[in-house]
Amino acid sequence: MPEIETARLRLRDFNLNDFDYLFRLYSDAEVMKYLLPRTREQTQVSLSKHIQQWQLHNFGMWAVIHKETDKMIGRCGLGFLENTPEVELGYVFDKSCWNMGIATEASVATLKFGFWEAKLNQIVAIADPENIASVRVIQKLGMKYEKNAHHYGHDVTYYALTHTEWQPDDSLYILKKS
Repeated sequence: MPEIETARLRLRDFNLNDFDYLFRLYSDAEVMKYLLPRTREQTQVSLSKHIQQWQLHNFGMWAVIHKETDKMIGRCGLGFLENTPEVELGYVFDKSCWNMGIATEASVATLKFGFWEAKLNQIVAIADPENIASVRVIQKLGMKYEKNAHHYGHDVTYYALTHTEWQPDDSLYILKKS
């Protein structure tokens, strides 16, 4: 699977050694406030899914590493929106990285990969309407509000962006194929 570098981040494949960090992230009530906190077993299933997704579909979630510290700070990537064939942008980051533009930077790199490398025609994103920070990230990416919806047991706002609508910026993006 490919690895991506941006100005501050390295997006790399997940491996089984990432379990402890991922469990800490997924069991943090504040981080997962608008998602579903996960047990150890649910985290193991998620980690396995992150690893297998790439093998099956040529896209998936990356572990996001802050290049300056070489520490994992979250996850970002693409997956299938629950019970649909649509491809969804998703991200979760450690609280220490909030309000620093990290989610936007990782998401821009993910969209570039999705449109340029995976050749997707459309990418969607959903957010709890009360999760203002996530909604702002989605809007900064140029995604357009389409509707209110219900996914993963929650009412959400649904945004979409097509390859032809997307206006990529000039941010640093280095794709490394492994």
